Amino acid sequence: MAFMYASLLALLTVLLALSLTPEADAAAVPSSTASAKDPQGPPKKIFMKESDASHFFRKRSRRGAKSQDEINAEQRLVLAADERKREFHEEKRNELESYSEEDQDEQNERSRTSTEQWREFHYDGMDPPHEYNRHSV
Repeated sequence: MAFMYASLLALLTVLLALSLTPEADAAAVPSSTASAKDPQGPPKKIFMKESDASHFFRKRSRRGAKSQDEINAEQRLVLAADERKREFHEEKRNELESYSEEDQDEQNERSRTSTEQWREFHYDGMDPPHEYNRHSV
């Protein structure tokens, strides 16, 4: 029972606070009907007759031939898009080539190093070292 009184008191406090704030007056609907009449002038026509609507879409679908300026502008846009696409793919290809080249160089270096280590470990001193297989700088 005490919980119900507490919640009722909290609700009344919130309602009192909301009714006293100036924002509450701004959000309220004005009571006078004189100011509600056409504040922006006559209402705009939202709906149109079916014949007018079909004529509107028919007129829009049958477009005349494009002018040479429009054709040239569209062609420039297409060419610019193609150029951007070509540059993007060229950049990606260069990145992939440089990455694969670096990866191959690293793998060759590891292979060369491991081969040299194997030869040094297994060299018994009897035969001359295999200089012809080493990379001499």
